[in-house]
Amino acid sequence: MSVRMGNYLEFGGIGLGLGLSTDIGSIRIMYRYAIEELRQWRKKPNRKPLIIRGARQVGKTWLMKTFGEEEFKQTAYINFDHNKSLQLLFSGDFNLKRIISGLEIEVGHPITPETLLIFDEVQEVPQALTSLKYFYENAPEYTILCAGSLLGVAMHAGSSFPVGKVEFLDLYPLSYPEFLLAIGMSRYVDILREGQWETAGAFKLHYTDALKRYYYIGGMPEVVQSYVENQNFLEVRAIQRNILEAYEQDFSKHAPSGIVPRLRMLWTSIPTQLAREQKKFMYGLVKNGARARDYELALSWLIDSGLVYQIHRASVPRLPLKAYEDTKAFKLFHVDVGLLSCMVGAPPNILLNGNDLFQEFKGALTEQYVCQQLKTIKNLQTYYWTASQGTAEIDFVVDNGLQVIPIEVKAEVNLRAKSLKVYREQFNPLLSIRTSLADYRFDPGLLNLPLWAFPFWDFFANSSNY
Repeated sequence: MSVRMGNYLEFGGIGLGLGLSTDIGSIRIMYRYAIEELRQWRKKPNRKPLIIRGARQVGKTWLMKTFGEEEFKQTAYINFDHNKSLQLLFSGDFNLKRIISGLEIEVGHPITPETLLIFDEVQEVPQALTSLKYFYENAPEYTILCAGSLLGVAMHAGSSFPVGKVEFLDLYPLSYPEFLLAIGMSRYVDILREGQWETAGAFKLHYTDALKRYYYIGGMPEVVQSYVENQNFLEVRAIQRNILEAYEQDFSKHAPSGIVPRLRMLWTSIPTQLAREQKKFMYGLVKNGARARDYELALSWLIDSGLVYQIHRASVPRLPLKAYEDTKAFKLFHVDVGLLSCMVGAPPNILLNGNDLFQEFKGALTEQYVCQQLKTIKNLQTYYWTASQGTAEIDFVVDNGLQVIPIEVKAEVNLRAKSLKVYREQFNPLLSIRTSLADYRFDPGLLNLPLWAFPFWDFFANSSNY
């Protein structure tokens, strides 16, 4: 049983912080920080239509509908998937009065400037994407949100995309802080956000246990929702397998037929790639004798669909990192740590065995977790660095516009980091970060953060504490 209390919901007697707020279809979902970005977008004086990008099933539809319910008197939800009447409506000219009249027939009520217009699966009707240009230029009084499962792919399919006439918001699976909110640990999030490291250290067993669950469950909304309601790890795995199967079905349905076999080989090689000590992507692990040019289109499709994150090597860790990008060397990460743990076959009982989850699957999961948290930070450029002779490697180097920060990732408690020492001696960064299962400690210029506190590193980096 659930009780609604403003933005607070108690579920089965367990407080869920800024948790479950509404029912959309069959999925009740957790609070997302992205809702605040949408509120700020709505207030802009020269607001453009906003397109939410993200992989299938990361919660785009829920986010749009929830925003409409909470911020608007009325929402007009338009789903373009398999809708012939909408294809015809947008196939003519871009007379916006005619289009609005047709949309009013579709939703069954008037559409006014006080209505939130939601275009879902908008990639299915490219002319609807093109219409955003005309809405922005000729009818800016309408507030329009768009999303689609394969929008990144559609954006590269033709010239109809309204470049410069729209804004973007990237949505990812639930971050670790959002996961903590969902499972009833909102106060634990506050402690970390406030930098109460001594207090957090007293509860490190609780944080570590939650982190292990996050490694296993991940941040896909339906999976997290199932766990919150049922606490059943076998059901978690069943839902994750269904999501992975849906992704593979997308390969056959939406990708060019000529690249589908290579898509599958790339996709299934990711756990093997990440399990290696050196995680630079190797085409030879996809197939013996494979060459980059044979897989370029398949790799681009996976990236554009949001299913993988490509992190390039920076040849020199200087601002801006983009200027030193090595396009031939990169790491490839999965969209979600829970889905990755499903692919590697991590069994539920490993959650009970001390730190075995970190030890046995550290190569496949720990860097994935860190990468996934970095991806949720806006305007952050993320790379990795290796010395030219291969004598040292830093797992991530990030450019926040002010400085380049090296991040060394350790799966366990061991703090020996030869590569980080080499990096610091060579480049003398203002701040370096090492994240592991060890306790919090700050030495001059070096922040040691527990993995469970890592998502809050930027609060420290943006402060004057170093």
